Amino acid sequence: MRPSEQPYVAGFACLVGRPNAGKSTLTNALVGDKVAITSSKPQTTRHTIRGIVTGPASQLILVDTPGLHKARTLLGERLNDLVRATLLDVDVVGFCLPADQRIGPGDRFIANELTELMRGKKLPVVAIATKIDTVDKKRLAEHLIAIDQLADWAAIVPCSAARGDQVDDVLKVLTAYLPPSPGPLYPEGVVTDEETDTRIAELVREAALEGVRDELPHSIAVVVEEMTEREDAPADKPILDIQVNIFVERDSQKAIIIGKGGSRLREVGTEARAGIEKLLGRRVYLHLRVKVAKDWQRDPKQLQRLGF
Repeated sequence: MRPSEQPYVAGFACLVGRPNAGKSTLTNALVGDKVAITSSKPQTTRHTIRGIVTGPASQLILVDTPGLHKARTLLGERLNDLVRATLLDVDVVGFCLPADQRIGPGDRFIANELTELMRGKKLPVVAIATKIDTVDKKRLAEHLIAIDQLADWAAIVPCSAARGDQVDDVLKVLTAYLPPSPGPLYPEGVVTDEETDTRIAELVREAALEGVRDELPHSIAVVVEEMTEREDAPADKPILDIQVNIFVERDSQKAIIIGKGGSRLREVGTEARAGIEKLLGRRVYLHLRVKVAKDWQRDPKQLQRLGF
């Protein structure tokens, strides 16, 4: 299945897995930069994030999709459709299976879908045992055996993105399945093709996700409304004013995000601003507003308005 060696190869790899399988953390580790937000909450990723890894003889473009799952809302259905559409247009798939969790129905559901693709499109699928730093050697061995029995994989690679263990091995294996290319598909130095306002919105959503109850993360959507240069700022210390709306589905959720006396929202703003200033390399003033968009996950018009 491996392509013959060429002076240069370039192509797309899709990371899939059930929610919270470590896909975003692995994407960031492979790229060497933060291009995908991470959270302990499932279904954190809502867009196909392209992380770009450029080497002397290769360029791997990573597509970090939302986790395939049993959809309960229109948003969930659209996220699943997004994953399936992405899988039809890549050169290799990395199936992330976290070592700290037993193989379950969700993994088998995804494995069955991938098996159909492997059969129909002859798409190479690499099984990636993620989060190996969280288990001992005995548990890891059991996990690798279970993965091997799940399907006929092109390869099985264990790694820890959090600790950096064997991330280079994952890169090497995925790159081996890329097609020949006359050169890179993206300019050197580019690490993602995400728009700046999307990355800003994601950093705000990441900050808002921390510390909230399990049912709330699915109800949070973030939109950058406006970015303007502050006119009265000193020329040697420019400030970018960024207006951001955080949408939830109910008034009770709005109260949770804001917190007592606005304390929680201030924490979100402080954490998000640090990430945004690092991203932009400049000072930022972040204006956060929390709004209610009732049942937006089930409303086609509101989903479209929020970018889904």
